[in-house]
Amino acid sequence: MSTDDNAVRADWPLYEVFLRGKRGLNHVHVGSLHAADDEMAVRHARDVYTRRNEGVSIWVVRSSSIVASSPSEKDPYFAPSGDKVYRHPTFYEIPDNVPHM
Repeated sequence: MSTDDNAVRADWPLYEVFLRGKRGLNHVHVGSLHAADDEMAVRHARDVYTRRNEGVSIWVVRSSSIVASSPSEKDPYFAPSGDKVYRHPTFYEIPDNVPHM
């Protein structure tokens, strides 16, 4: 690999990879990779993270597009929901025939 190839790859954006397993209902962060574009990121994620046919769906997101709260903000950020009892699952009766709740 030439130094020109390395320079190009160093400019590729970083993507976060999320995978939904065959038995899962949600996508889970499995790692990160660099790719030239979104399509390449999906292909590389498939090649790297689903070698054993364990996934049914892949999401890739540019790391620069993710906005998150900080763990240090935990108390002030999530405290307002404590006084909203209707948001808690104990407020509702869930019928037995409703799966995955």
